[in-house]
Amino acid sequence: MGNASPLAVTMFQLRILIADDHDVVRHGVRSLLEQRTGWQVCGEAANGREAVQMARQLKPDVAVLDLTMPELSGLEATQQILKSLPRTEIIILSISESEEIVREVLDAGARGYVLKTDTSRELLAAVAAVSEHKPFFTTRVAEMVLGGYLENKGKSGPACGAGNTLSMREREVLQLLVEGLSNKQVATKLGISAKTAEAHRINIMRKLNLHSIVELVRYAMRNKMIAP
Repeated sequence: MGNASPLAVTMFQLRILIADDHDVVRHGVRSLLEQRTGWQVCGEAANGREAVQMARQLKPDVAVLDLTMPELSGLEATQQILKSLPRTEIIILSISESEEIVREVLDAGARGYVLKTDTSRELLAAVAAVSEHKPFFTTRVAEMVLGGYLENKGKSGPACGAGNTLSMREREVLQLLVEGLSNKQVATKLGISAKTAEAHRINIMRKLNLHSIVELVRYAMRNKMIAP
């Protein structure tokens, strides 16, 4: 009878995956989260693609993903993780205060959005909320989304940006192109032909009404897909 209590306490561990391309951020988030009894960081990823691979392997309950990572952004990583693991809850950690980005993140399936300028307490609250399959927004994010909704209310046409017309594969190609990879390198990275990579690049330019890689990079920076 007396042995039942410790066993019950250790039966459940909330397994958390952290993904950020900055070591200091990953280690800081890990240290913060592991202060909570019953919370375990099961893995750390340094880029979006690695986050997807580790998630499929480790099957975490919660994944805390940076929005702007090399190889695959937090947005694309969210979509790919949830495709394989629909029960995993995603929190996006970001510097972006763009209402459009928040909407894209929510559309991708993430249930929480925390700004890197928010307090540690709010990140802990976010993990606690999504672990119970409840959405979580800090006050600033909620105000941002509400402000965007009120601003767009009554306007004709869709509120979402042109970037939402890109397919998941096109977003992957865009991410790699703005990191400076050539069509051939993009093809090798994604396991597709150079001709297919070039076709994706042309489609991306057409959909976004852009005419050069420089414009593409500016678009990605403006929409916080890459760090400035």
